[in-house]
Amino acid sequence: MKTQIINTKKGTIEFSRVGTGIPILFIHGGHSSCNEVLFHKGFDTNRFCLITPSRPGYGNTPLSQNVSPKQTAALFVAMLDELKLKSVIVIGISAGGLSAIELASNFPARVTKLILISAVTKKWMTAKDKTYIKAKKIFAPKIEKFSWALFRFFYLLFPNLMAKTMLKELSNSQSIDLAKAEVAELFEMIKLQRSKNGFVNDLDQDIDQNVINGIACPTLILHSSNDNAVNLEHAEYAHSKIKNSILEIYDNKWGHLLWLGQESYTPIKDTLKFIE
Repeated sequence: MKTQIINTKKGTIEFSRVGTGIPILFIHGGHSSCNEVLFHKGFDTNRFCLITPSRPGYGNTPLSQNVSPKQTAALFVAMLDELKLKSVIVIGISAGGLSAIELASNFPARVTKLILISAVTKKWMTAKDKTYIKAKKIFAPKIEKFSWALFRFFYLLFPNLMAKTMLKELSNSQSIDLAKAEVAELFEMIKLQRSKNGFVNDLDQDIDQNVINGIACPTLILHSSNDNAVNLEHAEYAHSKIKNSILEIYDNKWGHLLWLGQESYTPIKDTLKFIE
């Protein structure tokens, strides 16, 4: 997978690119970067060109002036200009959902289809929420590196225990029977996780409520009824606001991580069917 840093008229941005064919722009979630590969699962790189930029504050993309989803969307369009891409399919994941919505709404000619996976579609948390308060401390820019290093250290020592700990954060499912392959797949994702300046910025992001009404392209919304990180009401809200949208709800074990484990087969199949 090729990783690059380019300068655009809207700022510096890091991105990865793999495959050839129909271009798909992945807008990653929290604690991630252009190195995220979990959501590439199921995509044939002989048919699709998978482009994943690091959102501002993550990886090597500076937060600078691109702190809002609207500014992030404009940065992505500037990147597409540099790559000579007229239009792309956009996949917005988790906390990347707001930027995906701004992109599809404000630049309709650049987005042929929109897919929202476990996506934040409106104000996510308030300053009074316990999760917000905890996240602001654990993932503060000066501390997050050590928080992730400590989590990875304990994951190596107690993989099943730490996987179950993360499962409780991500899912309301009562199933705690984890396959070795799932525990290993989760760790491959965790090994790449960093919050940098991006996640504390995500916690405060919001968009104008009228923006989502402006999306005209075909839209697929995928969410879990067991999502413990981003409530199902975000998916239902998006479905009610986007006229040309399809909502698919899954009863999966991993909740927020629809692409993890054997149960990921169904949402992947639904996504590929929608794209084709």
